[in-house]
Amino acid sequence: MEISWISHACFKIITENGKILYMDPYKIPKDEQKADIVIISHSHYDHMDHKSINNIMKEETIILGPFSISKELKRYSGKGLEFGKEYEFDDIKIKPVRAYTIKKKTHPKENNWMGYIITSDGIKIYHAGDTELIPEMKDLQSEKIKVALLPCGGNYTMDFQEAASAALDINPKIVVPMHNWDKDLNEFKELLNQRSSSIKVKILKDKNLKI
Repeated sequence: MEISWISHACFKIITENGKILYMDPYKIPKDEQKADIVIISHSHYDHMDHKSINNIMKEETIILGPFSISKELKRYSGKGLEFGKEYEFDDIKIKPVRAYTIKKKTHPKENNWMGYIITSDGIKIYHAGDTELIPEMKDLQSEKIKVALLPCGGNYTMDFQEAASAALDINPKIVVPMHNWDKDLNEFKELLNQRSSSIKVKILKDKNLKI
């Protein structure tokens, strides 16, 4: 499996079977590979960029997002997902989980926006969406997540300290920081390394993560 960071909270995942997933499409170049599945955490423009979606669409592309944004998904014949369910597409399993902010008003819990646990090839990847440190993250430790993609920029989501605490709650093998607004991610890496020696931090810019 290979994980590539595109921009902001947007990642491309290529499974062992060659399926191509994009998470939170934003600023995706025209020459990128076409998508088998596109997964959207919420409808903010920097997570559901219509130009980017059009750049990677093919006839069979499946578009997924929270049931609460079903109206926006309709233009792509997309499917709205619900909490408490796990969805399977060929060999890929997708489980929606909570994503919201408590101190900030930008992502209220009642909007029912999402993060996701994606399972393929026996590997679990957690894309947190736009969220602060929330109680539900402690429940994720039992999922045995391999890679956690965590926002850490602090403007609308977690900052470095909160993201480090989230990592300790989730206890993945690897954390990939995202949604960082050009902050120095080496500072986040150093902070998390001080709090846990067992969780690796991978900063994805010009390189991919192969697992």
